[in-house]
Amino acid sequence: MNRNEILNNFYQNYCDEDTRLDPKHRQLEFFTTDRYVQKYLKPGCRIIEIGAGTGKYSLYYAKQGYQVNSIEYVKHNLDVLKSKITPDMNIEAEQGDAVDLSRFEDNTFDVVLVLGPLYHLYTEEEVNRCITEAKRICKTDGIMMFAYLPNDSIMVSWALLKGHLKSGYENKQFNENFKMISEPSEIMRAFYIDEIEEIMSSNNIEKITNISTSGVAPHFRDIVDNLSEEEFEIWKNYHFSSCERKEVQGYSTHMLYIGKKNNN
Repeated sequence: MNRNEILNNFYQNYCDEDTRLDPKHRQLEFFTTDRYVQKYLKPGCRIIEIGAGTGKYSLYYAKQGYQVNSIEYVKHNLDVLKSKITPDMNIEAEQGDAVDLSRFEDNTFDVVLVLGPLYHLYTEEEVNRCITEAKRICKTDGIMMFAYLPNDSIMVSWALLKGHLKSGYENKQFNENFKMISEPSEIMRAFYIDEIEEIMSSNNIEKITNISTSGVAPHFRDIVDNLSEEEFEIWKNYHFSSCERKEVQGYSTHMLYIGKKNNN
């Protein structure tokens, strides 16, 4: 199967993207991402979310009165997103691919959110095309945010906790350096943190910060989901205080690179 068939099958039959962020152990990802997005939002901002899924972020910002464009690759996810749009929202949702945003003019958006595509782009050419397209449509003084999956977190969550160490080794799903293999059949693409920073720099994107959005909470989901509200608030505040510290980021299940155009 090609990328389109694999991802449509995955999100329609195996991954309920619409409820993914509901449990406590996943809520940190949303809270943290929004915490950083809010730092850059101003009245009249135009926002685009590329890889919008079922619209968790796009609908949230549209409800706040922002003009939002949503691009989603998977038709099933897009249909769910569209079903939630209400007449009071200034939002346009379309099917599209992060590697081709030619429908949009240069320097259009104040905030460019790329919160899913890097999970599912399997070649260096696709990754670089996604980044250059996001940069192209971002305003000169705009902000870009790219979500990605750190390699070591997958070794913990998939290989160790889900019992795939032996089968992963035998089936060559990671190499001799324990880097996860990048191909459509594996669904997810993983990066080293330094690797992402080098890729962004090579595409002339200036780093603002690189943050852990979920931390290790998903590795300890049973514990985190059973925290009292008071306990969860303490853990959330710990996470906020540590999410920019590189020494605690490697095992975070999700990361967010925040950058801007390097205009030098």
